[in-house]
Amino acid sequence: MHIKYRLIQKKDNQAVKELIQNVFVEFDAPREGTVFADPEMEDLHGLFERTPQSVFWLAEADGEVLGCCGIFPTEGLPIKVAELVKFYLSPQSRGKGIGKELLKKCTQSARELGYQSLYIESIPEFENAIGLYEKQGFKRLEQPIGDSGHYTCSIWMLKEL
Repeated sequence: MHIKYRLIQKKDNQAVKELIQNVFVEFDAPREGTVFADPEMEDLHGLFERTPQSVFWLAEADGEVLGCCGIFPTEGLPIKVAELVKFYLSPQSRGKGIGKELLKKCTQSARELGYQSLYIESIPEFENAIGLYEKQGFKRLEQPIGDSGHYTCSIWMLKEL
């Protein structure tokens, strides 16, 4: 399987939305107060295209979206801090280094855009992902920073770049 990493395109909107929402269903994760219910899920390409200092990466093979991850200047974050957002992998792509590569692409993009730290929010249902974040240098915080609107998230982490 040849995996291609590229930026999101308009044609990817539906596939990315389905990938993300399917992960929430798979892990029986909360739908309200999380990315699942974000109104911008209908046009992620447009959101990232019109937002300066943001980028959204995809992993695909044979035209199928396997994973996604982006960086975004979430409202209320300190200067030089971006949020690592919408980091999800399809079941068949986990454990193959795809998530690690997406995270590497986002970290590199964040540095190129002048960010000094990456912030992420998560929920206990995604404990495997939280382990990946810790292995990649993210440290847990006592409380959230910024204003993502994801009130269900109870795990907050930060990585210095």
